[in-house]
Amino acid sequence: MRLFPKSFLPLLAVFASARGYTILVLVAAQYISARYILAPQRSWVEHLTDYNLFFLVLASSFAIAGGYLINNFYDAEKDRINRPQQYLLQHLISTEKQLLYYSFFNGLCMLLAFLVSKKAFLFFFAYISGIWLYSHVLKKTFWASNVFAAFLAISPFFAISLYFNNLSTWVLYHASFLFLIILIRDLVKDLQNFRGDWVRKYNTVAIVFGVKITKRIVTVLIVFSSFPILQLLRSTDQLGWMYYYFAACIPYLIGIVFLLWKAKDQKMYLWLHNLLKVLILAGVGSIILVRYSI
Repeated sequence: MRLFPKSFLPLLAVFASARGYTILVLVAAQYISARYILAPQRSWVEHLTDYNLFFLVLASSFAIAGGYLINNFYDAEKDRINRPQQYLLQHLISTEKQLLYYSFFNGLCMLLAFLVSKKAFLFFFAYISGIWLYSHVLKKTFWASNVFAAFLAISPFFAISLYFNNLSTWVLYHASFLFLIILIRDLVKDLQNFRGDWVRKYNTVAIVFGVKITKRIVTVLIVFSSFPILQLLRSTDQLGWMYYYFAACIPYLIGIVFLLWKAKDQKMYLWLHNLLKVLILAGVGSIILVRYSI
C-alpha cells in the first residue's frame, strides 16, 4: 500500500524542492517577530487583519520558494552526491517544470509586493535578483557565498522591519545574532558537503582553506556571536523571559565548538548542522516569551 497516491508525488516534490517546511517556519517567525518585537503595541487581531503585512509575508514565501527551486536547478549534480535521497524526491519533477515554478513564484511575489507599495516592489525585485546572483555566480565564490547566503536568509525580516519603520538598535542586535548563527550553520554545511563540493569543483571555504581553518573560522564566528548576545542580555526589560534563551545560548554554543573540533565525518557534521537548526527554531519559539516580564 502506497503512503501517497502516485498523482500526489509531483506536488510533494515541489513542496520538498521549495522547502515548504522551512517556509512555514519563516511565516511563523515573521508574524511572531511583528507581534512581539517590531510592533508590540499592536494586537494579534491587528496583525492578522493587516493585508499589507500578509502580502509582504506571502511575497517573502514565494521569493524564497523560487530561490530554493533555482538553487536546486544549479546544484543538481552536487546534491546527487551529497543528498541522494533528497535529490530523488526533488527531481520527480523535471528541470523544465522547476524553472516554470520558479518563474511563477517570482511573478506572484512581485505582484503581491506591488500591491503593497513601489518600495516593496523594488525591495523584492532586488531580493529576487540577489537570490539568482547567489545561485548562478556567488555560490561558487568562496569569499562571498556564505556571507551572501546568510544575508539573503535574514532579508525577509528587514522587509517587515521597514514596513513597521522599526530598525532600532535592539532589533539590529537580534538580526546580528541570527545572521551569525545562519553563517555558522552554512559553514558547517560546507564541511558536511565537502565531498560533493570537491567533485563538482565548488570553491567553498572548506575546499579552499581546508577543514582545520574552516573550523577555526567557525570558532571565531561563535565568539563574535557572544557580542550581540551580551548586548541583548543587558536589555532585561525588553527581553522578558527570552532572557533565558540567550543566557542558554552561551553554553550551547560552547558545546557546539567542542563537538565541531571532535567531528571527523559527514554524519557528525550533519548532527552539528541540525543542532544549529534547533537553536534557530528555539529562538523563533522563544520570541513569544518577550511578553512575560522577569
